[in-house]
Amino acid sequence: MPQSLIRNYIHITFSTKHRQNLIEKNFEDALYQYMAGICKNLACQPIKIGGYLNHVHILCNLSQKIALMKLLEEVKSHSSLWIKKESPNFYWQNGYGAFSVNPKDVDRVISYIENQRKHHQKKTFEEEYRMFLKRYKIDFDERYVWD
Repeated sequence: MPQSLIRNYIHITFSTKHRQNLIEKNFEDALYQYMAGICKNLACQPIKIGGYLNHVHILCNLSQKIALMKLLEEVKSHSSLWIKKESPNFYWQNGYGAFSVNPKDVDRVISYIENQRKHHQKKTFEEEYRMFLKRYKIDFDERYVWD
């Protein structure tokens, strides 16, 4: 086959350091747009970015030209520098979760990200993240998940 054809939908989530409520309403939309720009510059087409007070969700197509780890390194480091203009004590957590998405489920994930505010009236980020880890059958140790 002479051509490489790839479509990898990835749902990424990560929180602020110690899950502090540092993503303020007055700059959250600008933050998500900034993160979308970073993704675009790395050929990882953003589909939906959103979140709530202490975490973000990114749904994008992972480019064949960049490793997932490099994408996250770029998104987190550049967005952190950008946010520090508004919130000097801002830091992201060290780790992240990344989950493959079936093309049939893309609309459901978009809706899920759009409704974070409502969703987190009932469930914390920690509960949400544990749910993803269990759904994807990822073994984890609580001592190392929440740095």
